[in-house]
Amino acid sequence: MKYAIIADIHANLEALQAVLQDMKQQGCTHTACLGDIVGYNASPKECLDIIRGMNIPCVKGNHDEYCSADTPLGGFNPHAAKAVVWTRDQLTTEDKNWLKNLPYVMTVEGFTIVHAVLDDPQRWGYVFDKLAAAASFTHQTTSVCFFGHTHVPVAFVKDSMVRGGTYQKFRLESGKQYFVNVGAVGQPRDGNAKAAYVVYDLDFQTIELRRVDYDIPGTQGKIKAARLPPGLE
Repeated sequence: MKYAIIADIHANLEALQAVLQDMKQQGCTHTACLGDIVGYNASPKECLDIIRGMNIPCVKGNHDEYCSADTPLGGFNPHAAKAVVWTRDQLTTEDKNWLKNLPYVMTVEGFTIVHAVLDDPQRWGYVFDKLAAAASFTHQTTSVCFFGHTHVPVAFVKDSMVRGGTYQKFRLESGKQYFVNVGAVGQPRDGNAKAAYVVYDLDFQTIELRRVDYDIPGTQGKIKAARLPPGLE
């Protein structure tokens, strides 16, 4: 059994389509989504329809929450806030209700999925270092938990201590816990412009980071056409 673990699609239809194609080529049999389906880019309705139609395990991201409600956006940077306001106008009431009803944390086939952190997941904390990862490990009840939110793929491992670093492919070891960021489908922030996601092979107990080319000019053109902030391109 192979799970494709995707996160932070952010309304980037071109990146999502490229990742879905790569998932098929990799022989993935199941998919789980770590949230932030919408926000930033110009295809929120299309991406939401695809993910909802797949009927897959999915948790809520902060952009999913803010784009489906009328919550004030004081904590957002100006570009992100403008994209949230624009996205709200693109979604139907049914779309917003579906996003609102997503859980913050789920257990799937013996592993955990969350958008940001396990310690108080509704506050959208960021995990960039071992100290922040340690806080989530204290709430982790499975051997593996996948998360997103930072758009930067990194794997943390807990045995007698917490270690962390970048990765491409590794095998899980018995007795250890793993807190793994799968990177972003729609807006990578690690210096690699390719879409990112993870293939989790439950039979061989391996986790592989995949990077996929997509139509970046096409995505940028849609952002310009929608008159979204130029900084999002």
